[in-house]
Amino acid sequence: MRLLTAPTPNGWKVSIMVEELREAGHPLADLEVHYVDIMKGEQFQPDFTRVGPNQKIPALADGDFCLMESCAILEYLADKFPSRLLPQSLEARFEVLQWVYWQAANVGPVFGNKLSYTRYMDDVDPAAKAHPLERFATEAQRLMGVLSRRLAGRDYVCGDELTLADIALYPWVRGWKWSKIPIVGIPHLEAWVERVRARPGVGRGLAYGVPKAEIDQWSEARKAQVAASGSKIAATENLAGRDPGVK
Repeated sequence: MRLLTAPTPNGWKVSIMVEELREAGHPLADLEVHYVDIMKGEQFQPDFTRVGPNQKIPALADGDFCLMESCAILEYLADKFPSRLLPQSLEARFEVLQWVYWQAANVGPVFGNKLSYTRYMDDVDPAAKAHPLERFATEAQRLMGVLSRRLAGRDYVCGDELTLADIALYPWVRGWKWSKIPIVGIPHLEAWVERVRARPGVGRGLAYGVPKAEIDQWSEARKAQVAASGSKIAATENLAGRDPGVK
């Protein structure tokens, strides 16, 4: 089994999943992790595209079977290596999966767009960014209100134990300072972020592709590098993709 990944929120979802499965007793001894340098465009190379046709990390190859999309990979790993991370009974399973899909359809896109307009889109006139910044900031706060209400009376999104729902959501919410989506003062959110981060498996998952000293706090040099690289990736002229067959 090969995991093609990079240190981003979507990449960390799967690396945290791998380490939490190991905590649950699945050694995943045959797993090979390959880091993709998205700043150099390695995700557009044929070797990556064969595994992840959408040319975005992460991607997973299990023998001849290839899988893209981080949340699909989470569910696949949960089914292949059963644990409490995804319950088997129908209603409990879908209680978890609805929040995984909520992350994929709501939190990821909104946080990602807010981050892009906040940090990366240097080719867009500030006046043109004003409306999307306000829109995505407002929607992000609404979503954090939904998560806050869900966490009331619970340690984790679906009860007393960590599940795929927490694994999917945490890497995006933990970066709230970088995205400039404040969560301070919203009930339950900071405590949940700290609770999830304290897990050994989560700590190991966050270390994939990141120097140990910068797991929780990037250096100024790394911030500048990520901002510059993110601006290049987010530039409008680069959005069409790098498929040689696309004109």
